[in-house]
Amino acid sequence: MITVLPTSELYVDSFHRCLDAVARERRFLAFLEAPPVGALREFIRAIVSRGAIQFLALDGDAVVGWCDVLARDLEGFTHVGALGMGVASSHRRRGIGERLVTAALERSRAAGLERVELEVFRSNGPAIALYEKLGFTHEGTKRGARKLDGVYDDTEMMAVSLQ
Repeated sequence: MITVLPTSELYVDSFHRCLDAVARERRFLAFLEAPPVGALREFIRAIVSRGAIQFLALDGDAVVGWCDVLARDLEGFTHVGALGMGVASSHRRRGIGERLVTAALERSRAAGLERVELEVFRSNGPAIALYEKLGFTHEGTKRGARKLDGVYDDTEMMAVSLQ
């Protein structure tokens, strides 16, 4: 049974393992390995202390996915959040991503955010389909945004209104 709950410093080490595994797939995230565990711990402490939005999916005590919506700090943009997420390869196609994004969007709406944006690699069809299912619309494409291992990938910019 998978549990979705707000982030906690209790799960930093497990979150680090999950984040690193997804990053090392070299397909879904902008970075190719997780930051050092100490830096991730500080990031989680900041999320918790600010009351920011991040949910974890747990299989027992193991983090198998995450989703965060980080509000913009600049005046004029504080009504907008940026969504980031990932699910461990062993747990994909089980509805975990949908549960995580849904929880994060509900919390975003309750926190007064009006818009949530994201960028996703065009090659990540399952994620794009999930975002479309949840109401995100395409707003633009960055052509050739990433060149990794000699292969170009476009980035799709998507957003959903929470009003």
